[in-house]
Amino acid sequence: MLADRSPGLALSPLILMGLLVGLIEVPAVHADAVDTTFLGALNSKGIDFANGQSAVIAGHEVCDELDGGRQKSDVVSEVMQSSQLDGYHAGFFVGVSVSAFCPRHHG
Repeated sequence: MLADRSPGLALSPLILMGLLVGLIEVPAVHADAVDTTFLGALNSKGIDFANGQSAVIAGHEVCDELDGGRQKSDVVSEVMQSSQLDGYHAGFFVGVSVSAFCPRHHG
């Protein structure tokens, strides 16, 4: 499904919304320390996903968007439109995704 995270892959609103509300089932895999920290940060702000792997995939999708040249503010707007997250939580999600999975976009 999303295993090939090539640069420029569009963040599908339907995929993100499905991941956020648990409509898409993703097989569980072993989480590493980065994933665990990422999930803990989301949990600390009350950002819920169907499962941890769904959240990790969505976080990598954020990086794919940024790798493709999109601005963070555009990605935040898309996350807001594709989920039930408000601006603060969508921005937090994008920020923690960058910190965890693509710190090259930090700043």
